[in-house]
Amino acid sequence: MSGWRPGDRRADSGSMVRVDQAGEYGATRIYAGQLAVLRSNCPEAKLIARMATQEERHLARFDRVMAERRVRPTLLQPLWNVAGFALGATTALMSEEAALACTDAVETEIDRHYRRQLDDLGDDDPELARDIAEFRAEELEHRDSAREAGATKAVGYPLLTAAIRGGCKAAIALSKRI
Repeated sequence: MSGWRPGDRRADSGSMVRVDQAGEYGATRIYAGQLAVLRSNCPEAKLIARMATQEERHLARFDRVMAERRVRPTLLQPLWNVAGFALGATTALMSEEAALACTDAVETEIDRHYRRQLDDLGDDDPELARDIAEFRAEELEHRDSAREAGATKAVGYPLLTAAIRGGCKAAIALSKRI
């Protein structure tokens, strides 16, 4: 037996897949906005393009998992499309460092989010846990790369990252349910 008893809490893997797919979609839109603004030959654009490729792979995986598990996407996807692109473009218009600070902030929240999901999943869903753990490691690499490339030098870094992190928390909470 699995050790589960009536009244025990189980992880809501459907909600997890929905919010994770929405988050990866939002990340691809943020990077698209940044790449639309940044000079293609600047070092920051090259770094962001590499990160964007990984985010596209994460999104493709969660798209497949959603289809396999028959999980509906968030109804907020059209909003995340516009908001993600706008956030990316706006931070890139501010400066290369602000674009990197955006990555720093988003990936900091995603790390916290994925860590909580892994704790909630425990041994309930090893396949989903494996994907989340792999993607979490890559998100941490994105955060660390952004910091190494100058994210903390952005004008207003503490305020900028706090605002973006707050937006991420709200997007996560909403995408789980809507």
